Amino acid sequence: MDFTQRANTRELLDEDDIPFADIRKNMEELEVINTWLGGHVITVAGFKALLGSRKSVHVCEVGCGGGDNLKAIAKWCGKKGIDVRLTGIDIKDSCVDYAQINLKGLNAHLITSDFRDVQFQEKPDIIFSSLFCHHFTNEEIVKMLHWKKEQSNLGFFINDLERNPLAYHSIRLITKWISSSYLVQNDAPISVTRGFSRKDWSAILDTAALSGSSAIHWRWAFRWLILHHS
Repeated sequence: MDFTQRANTRELLDEDDIPFADIRKNMEELEVINTWLGGHVITVAGFKALLGSRKSVHVCEVGCGGGDNLKAIAKWCGKKGIDVRLTGIDIKDSCVDYAQINLKGLNAHLITSDFRDVQFQEKPDIIFSSLFCHHFTNEEIVKMLHWKKEQSNLGFFINDLERNPLAYHSIRLITKWISSSYLVQNDAPISVTRGFSRKDWSAILDTAALSGSSAIHWRWAFRWLILHHS
């Protein structure tokens, strides 16, 4: 494997004809993986960094999948007495259908759309994505960052994968042992090869040249947390 540059191998989840039962199994297992490998902890950390001392907030996730990140934020806000409004955007009907189930009882609004076609009348305070950017080219990500900045009041954050051989071999073995989803077993290692180095993120942010302040933080296990304060 060549880890010096981002791979462009398509993941199965990017296809359009996956049965709902398979999507649901994939979403359920990703929620477990995000819980046990610290993905939700990183998401909440990014949210807290932009939230500050506010007690009311509207947060939007781009590429929300099954909604587990939004649910983790809502759970944290509930413990802290923060009034949170959730919006999720995903291009796949099946993901949104599952997210509707997963976020039942919460103040959540879900949109089935390519995020690039969404223009908010009332902008969310915070926009974020988790394990989403690696599906796109660097050029597409630059455009995505501009969209996130333009559509948010406070700023945005990104939680995504480090391209690292240890991460690749670890997740390949872990999913082989614990996963019964062919989507997870196939896509998890591929997603690492499509992940990022610090140099990648520095170049992307330099190209985007956003006003405000951006920061790149490495987080365990093999994640990048990108913060942008508008």
